[in-house]
Amino acid sequence: MRPTFKNSFIASCCSNEPASNSRMKSSTFVLILAGLILQITASASGQISSTGAVAAAVPAPANSGGSIAISNPAPDIRALAQRAEQMRAVCVNGRRRICGQVLQVAPGGLVVDSGYTDLLRPELSQSWVAPGTVTTSRPANLIEENTPGSPCIGLIFLADIPKRPAVKLFDYVIIEAYPAGEYSYQPVPGVTKTIRRFAARLEGAVQWNLDANKK
Repeated sequence: MRPTFKNSFIASCCSNEPASNSRMKSSTFVLILAGLILQITASASGQISSTGAVAAAVPAPANSGGSIAISNPAPDIRALAQRAEQMRAVCVNGRRRICGQVLQVAPGGLVVDSGYTDLLRPELSQSWVAPGTVTTSRPANLIEENTPGSPCIGLIFLADIPKRPAVKLFDYVIIEAYPAGEYSYQPVPGVTKTIRRFAARLEGAVQWNLDANKK
């Protein structure tokens, strides 16, 4: 086994050499002791350096409190569902019977002059569209009641209409619809009127009103 500074130091301390060699022994002892100190110091430094490198390689937790930070919280589904249900109730309570003549066919729906209440007679209940040749009249001084399902009176825009049958200008429509904001109607160029907007589908009315409230 190769002798180390530590082993040499121990052997030197335990040897029984003559007194004539005491000076040499003292010098040798000093050298061995110095070497041993250097070895121990170097060994300790290596351990500290190695330990420090491991500590540096493992970063400390960013959040010492143990909580997890959420940058983008998920939307409250329960609150969204509650708002949708409230809007649905508003639309159901505000529903009207649209019974009138088509004055304009627009890409998003129909402009209807509603209030022809005799269109609600049973023989016209088979379809939501009646031809323009149907005999009908509009009562004078008719006032719209503020009750669910009452006949709608006045100019309105009807959206979310069924795809069949096709509707032509001056046809009549008989359908229940739900309030969905307002619509800008131009009867003639340069003239704009703001009229009520209704949706033939309840889901469409609810979605339209929810989107409008976000703006």
